Amino acid sequence: MIAAIPFWQRKRLDEMTPAEWESLCDGCGKCCLAKLEDEDTGDVYYTDLVCRYMDQNACQCSVYETRLEKVPQCTVLTADTVDDYHWLPRTCAYRTLAEGRPLADWHPLRSGDPDSVHEAGISVRHRVISEDKVPEEDWEEHIIHWVL
Repeated sequence: MIAAIPFWQRKRLDEMTPAEWESLCDGCGKCCLAKLEDEDTGDVYYTDLVCRYMDQNACQCSVYETRLEKVPQCTVLTADTVDDYHWLPRTCAYRTLAEGRPLADWHPLRSGDPDSVHEAGISVRHRVISEDKVPEEDWEEHIIHWVL
């Protein structure tokens, strides 16, 4: 008997169910990092600061269902908008699949283990500070270079 082809290999992003779409998130937390944009060049710089609502151990939003009420500028990825977020890290499953690349071995859908993203050192776990602990005028001091 031939093993079933996983949904992420047989469906386009716009064909996925809401549950399939949500399961693509590997839980790295990188999209919750505060980012600074150079107004002159448009370059985006990641900081080691995360949204105040991120559960830093789980690398998940603690208010996911109501996040847009609390943080109106929160990122909302859809199959139609994934290409608009040019700053998504190369490791992001949404970007990976949109670019026609396979999911990494450490991705929880491939490994079967939700901690594999953390064990592989891909997530922000133990590497970040809540944005509410640092005045915004000091954010430039928190620019990082470890996001792929």
